[in-house]
Amino acid sequence: MTNAPRDLPSASAGDVTELDALVIGAGFAGLYQLLCLRDRLGLKVKALEAGGGVGGTWYWNRYPGARCDSESHVYWYTFSPELMREWEWSERYPGQAEIMRYLNFAADKFDLKRDIQFNTRVTSAHYDEAANRWRVRTEQGETYVVKFLVTAVGCLSTANVPNFPGLNDFKGDWYHTGEWPHEGVDFTGKRVGMIGTGSTGIQAAPVIAAQAKHLTVFQRTANYSVPARNVPLKPEFKQYVKRHAEDIRVTTHETLNGMGFRIEDRKAVETSAEEREKIYEAAWERGGLQFRATFQDMLVDKAANDTAANFIKRKIRTIVKDPRTAALLSDIDHPYAAKRPPIDTDYFETYNRPNVTLVDVKTAPIQAITPAGVRTAEAEYPLDIIVFATGFDAMTGPMLRMDIRGRDGLALKDVWETGPRNYLGLQIAGFPNLFTITGPGSPSVLCNMPVAIEQHADWITNCIDYMRTKGMERIEAKPDSVEKWVAEVNEVANRTLLPQAKHSWYLGANIPGKPSVFMPYAGGMVRYREICQEVAARGYEGFDLS
Repeated sequence: MTNAPRDLPSASAGDVTELDALVIGAGFAGLYQLLCLRDRLGLKVKALEAGGGVGGTWYWNRYPGARCDSESHVYWYTFSPELMREWEWSERYPGQAEIMRYLNFAADKFDLKRDIQFNTRVTSAHYDEAANRWRVRTEQGETYVVKFLVTAVGCLSTANVPNFPGLNDFKGDWYHTGEWPHEGVDFTGKRVGMIGTGSTGIQAAPVIAAQAKHLTVFQRTANYSVPARNVPLKPEFKQYVKRHAEDIRVTTHETLNGMGFRIEDRKAVETSAEEREKIYEAAWERGGLQFRATFQDMLVDKAANDTAANFIKRKIRTIVKDPRTAALLSDIDHPYAAKRPPIDTDYFETYNRPNVTLVDVKTAPIQAITPAGVRTAEAEYPLDIIVFATGFDAMTGPMLRMDIRGRDGLALKDVWETGPRNYLGLQIAGFPNLFTITGPGSPSVLCNMPVAIEQHADWITNCIDYMRTKGMERIEAKPDSVEKWVAEVNEVANRTLLPQAKHSWYLGANIPGKPSVFMPYAGGMVRYREICQEVAARGYEGFDLS
């Protein structure tokens, strides 16, 4: 390892700070990218973070029930065997607070915080072609002039609050789950309305219902969910993880989704109904995302998918006692796992509580937020607190929130007007020396994120190192490489059932006016890693280096 450069001073308004590289974000991606550029390459580098601490997604998403849906023994960094030995998870699925402790532990171990400036939101990044530098400005008025700019802004970090009429007139309190107060929210004795039943709503509902006087859940789109079966980890399993850390790492590098399990080599359509039912029952009892891995044809064959979808719908109708509520919860309009497949702790059971009501806003849409609550086409629901579990302007939102301009003042929002266009999810034509970590066009949200993040950050680090070795000053994706890659992303997605979920945030369908384009690369992390390695081995084929 190269010695890290001396401590970098904090900038203040009007200051201009020159660096080799700047990283935007200090979540899983920003922390690891900062470490790679600083400690491996010895660059003069800083990270800017809008939040008051490390954590990224987990810093903001501290809503009740916030928990990871990857199992803890694969949801961490694997670049350091020592870090893997030193840290010990307590549960099968770590909660928000434990993930925050982990990221702070990692940041402190590698002394990363001295090179992170917190409470600093980037407003613009403009490329100066003559100087071959990015000029990055913050809300505080500071300017950073840098050769390499890396966005580690996360895929799910721009909260989506629907534009309901009357929200400003509401007399109670309202919150978005992605911008949750750090001091928490007390629901005791309160009438709470929760809008949204995606992954977040499914996690939050049982916890809110246990505390609130009454919880009214407003559901537009019914969703599948499989029990998480979360449990404290036994000492034997913790020791197993320490002893087999390298084996686990290898498995995550060899699996489609970067998980610690492999997809079973059998087809649902070739399995007898009786045997299939037994397999699904066992997977339901085991719980978790591994349910997706029971059959290899589940995401490519509608007939195979129907067997899983119908099994889960039957489970919902068995668990939920009120027939009308059960019918609404199981009236699901998309293939299983074509949207992000949630896992839960007592979500469907929550609707058996006397203090929980489900409101169908597909047939009777929300018309307005009134001073007293929520009014649909059929009724008004008096509330003290409204919780928006309405997700994010995913994948492109965090980038487009900043004013990013490339060569000749080319605005990113114009380049992405009809959907995100880039090469490998790593670079955009017209924006030299700008790298994106887990951007659209990469496996990102279809994958266990730390695995994708490490691969991206390592690739970017190796690329910059290659440029230095060869005396190259700039790298930029070629326009024809972008066109071919966008076509590839679409073609791979269309070989699956994923685009059939018309209301999915994978397609941007949750944001009014956002172009409907399938954004992540669905070809799997293994294939994606191979493609990136091949591109690098051929002298960064598809990129212009000068």
